[in-house]
Amino acid sequence: MIFLDSIEFWYWWVAAILFIGIEVFAPGVVFLWMSLAAAIVGFWIFADPTVDWRYQFIVFAVLSLSTALAWRLYRNQRPVPESDQPNLNRRGNQYVGRTFTLAEAIVNGQGKLKVDDTIWKIEGPDLALGTQVRVTGVVGTALSVEQA
Repeated sequence: MIFLDSIEFWYWWVAAILFIGIEVFAPGVVFLWMSLAAAIVGFWIFADPTVDWRYQFIVFAVLSLSTALAWRLYRNQRPVPESDQPNLNRRGNQYVGRTFTLAEAIVNGQGKLKVDDTIWKIEGPDLALGTQVRVTGVVGTALSVEQA
C-alpha cells in the first residue's frame, strides 16, 4: 500500500484527463462525471496533501455517483424539445408521400429513381418506364414505392 499512501494531486488530474479521453471514444456521459470528480479530488488534495488515500477514493466515488445522478435528474426534468424539422438528417424520409416519374423501369422488384440531383435505389412492384410512383417508406438506403 506504499503506492496508495503516496498519491499526489496530479495523479487525480491525470485520471481526470484519461476519463475525458475515454468519454470521447465511449460516449454516454458517464466518464464525464468521473472526470469531474477526479478533478475535484485533485484540487482537494492540492489544497490539503495530508488527506488519507481511503478518504480520497471515498470522496471520488461519492462525487462520481452524485454528479451522475444529479445530471440524470436534471435531464429528466428538462427533456429535449421536439425538433421543428424531425427529418432533417433523414433525407429518405423527406420523400415519403411524394410522387415521382420513373426514369428507369422496376425489374424484379428493384430499380432506380432520380430525385433532384440524387439517384436512389427503389423497391416495389415491377413497373414500366415513365410510370408515376409514390414513395411509401424507406428501407435501409432504398426507397419503397408503389404505383401512384
